Amino acid sequence: MDRSNQTSPVVGFILLGLSAHPKLEKMFFVLILLMYLVILLGNGVLILVTILDFRLHMPMYFFLGNLSFLDICYTTSSVPLILDSFLTPRKTISFSTCAVQMFLSFAMGATECVLLGMMAFDRYVAVCNPLRYPVVMSKAAYMPMAASSWAAGITNSVVQTSQAMRVPFCGDNVINHFTCEILAVLKLACADISINVISMVVANVIFLGAPVLFIFVSYVFIIATILRIPSTEGRKKAFSTCSAHLTVVVVFYGTILFMYGKPKSRDPLGADKQDLSDKLTSLFYGVVTPMLNPIIYSLRNKDVKAAMKNLVCQ
Repeated sequence: MDRSNQTSPVVGFILLGLSAHPKLEKMFFVLILLMYLVILLGNGVLILVTILDFRLHMPMYFFLGNLSFLDICYTTSSVPLILDSFLTPRKTISFSTCAVQMFLSFAMGATECVLLGMMAFDRYVAVCNPLRYPVVMSKAAYMPMAASSWAAGITNSVVQTSQAMRVPFCGDNVINHFTCEILAVLKLACADISINVISMVVANVIFLGAPVLFIFVSYVFIIATILRIPSTEGRKKAFSTCSAHLTVVVVFYGTILFMYGKPKSRDPLGADKQDLSDKLTSLFYGVVTPMLNPIIYSLRNKDVKAAMKNLVCQ
């Protein structure tokens, strides 16, 4: 018999968060709050300097400004909810609020994947075809590239969120997570979710696999071009234009691969530790990575450093 016929449909969810580990909640509340403030400040400053400093009115910094705005939106869609869960045990969230939070986090995550691929293409043209760079990466080209990244991410989020929230939920309404993470939510469904799984697999291939492959191929050509530069100083200068983006890519995709690629424990006694590990890894991906992006770009890019100094001195 279908479980949905036995129980009333779910109208809201309860987020467990770290309620099973109360000693960790206070510590993580302070830590996440400080990180969130750094994210807002660091990415906000990056957006300001890319707008106000005319020397940064280039495609690379336009993409960087988009990345910073995206990181602010991504963390704001989840961090306030996470902080609230630390203060309120068994935080209740309505069905509609859960759907909105899931939509925003999905949209921002998918958009960032595509945007990092666009930034890799920008670096490829700059290093491998510098004379054609002004033509290839003109305003008429990089503006639609950024817009298409946002459009692709939002479209994917509409599809995934609408499919996830359309399945029937009944009985258990406790989400063992900080936020309405789609996999944690789908575990509560009382119907076949094979369509959702297939849809997510296809989305992962498109928004994770394809950008990673594109970035990898781009950097193969970039590195090959750099190695052909005769002078050591020239090679160093060429690589410095790509090092910040490459570092961000490694941190971003490295965390995702660690989250979803690590083997799951088959020991029932270790299930609680596994759940805690998954939650903390998700927290790292959702907070630490957006915090590192402005730090990486400000430390490894002399133009951004100079623009920040000018902004502070004014």
